[in-house]
Amino acid sequence: MTRTGTRCAVFALCATLAAAATPAVAQAGATRPRLTQSPAPSAAAQTPDLRAAGGEDQNAREVRDRLMNLLRQYPPSLSEVLRLDPSLLTNEAYLAPYPALAAFLAQHPEVAHNPGFFIGEVRFNPNENNATYHKLNMVENVMTGFAVLSGFITFVLVVGWLAKALIDHRRWLRLSKVQTEVHTKLLDRFTSNDELLAYIQTPVGRRFLESAPIPMDAGPRSFSAPVGRILWSIQAGLVVGLAGLGLLYVSARMAAQNGDFADIAQVPFIIGMLALAIGVGFVLSAGVSYMLSHRLGLFERPAPTPHA
Repeated sequence: MTRTGTRCAVFALCATLAAAATPAVAQAGATRPRLTQSPAPSAAAQTPDLRAAGGEDQNAREVRDRLMNLLRQYPPSLSEVLRLDPSLLTNEAYLAPYPALAAFLAQHPEVAHNPGFFIGEVRFNPNENNATYHKLNMVENVMTGFAVLSGFITFVLVVGWLAKALIDHRRWLRLSKVQTEVHTKLLDRFTSNDELLAYIQTPVGRRFLESAPIPMDAGPRSFSAPVGRILWSIQAGLVVGLAGLGLLYVSARMAAQNGDFADIAQVPFIIGMLALAIGVGFVLSAGVSYMLSHRLGLFERPAPTPHA
């Protein structure tokens, strides 16, 4: 009986405490801030923003094109001055002689806020109005053209030489094949070695064997006068020397102008002197080669070989 009363008293105390704590928990739940999540922007909401940005860029380009067309109606110096000093875009006193431009700038104030995009940036070239710079640039262009022409001619000559070498090689192969077949058929006609040796010892047989593309006799080679190289040196010397004289004449005429081309007259003069020196060197080398060949007896014709 006592235990049962004690349990009832404990249960009554717990119920009292729970009833007292319930309003406090409810009040704390009411005062606690609620965490709300903002809805994420949808793709449909982002698309108009992108379209708006693209439309603004397109409008800015249209405004720039219209401004460029308007500036073409005025002297070119106006656009240069506005690039150098963009603050004049808002200067009413300066824009007074250009009413159409002033009205356009008043309708589009964004031009003054971003002049680099609408009218361009300043491009300063210190050599733009330098006459000597333009002359040197002209000479450089001419020399570049000569260099390209020389390279093309060299390429054509190299290709021609390679083609000639290939044709000569194929021709030599055909000749070698034909002579090999003739030699084979001729040797097949001999029945013994004695007949072959007797044929080889005759002048006809020796000349027939020596007519092969590959020389059979490996004896010492005879030297002759370099007539072809001497003539080539004389021709090259005359051509290059005359070209140098032509450049010297052009240099003299340019120096006599006393104006536009007088400053660059030294360029063809230097090139002409070099060409003339090279031409004289070719001619002198040809003369020295002729004298040495004559002193060494290379111009003497060999005595004719008697035929049996």
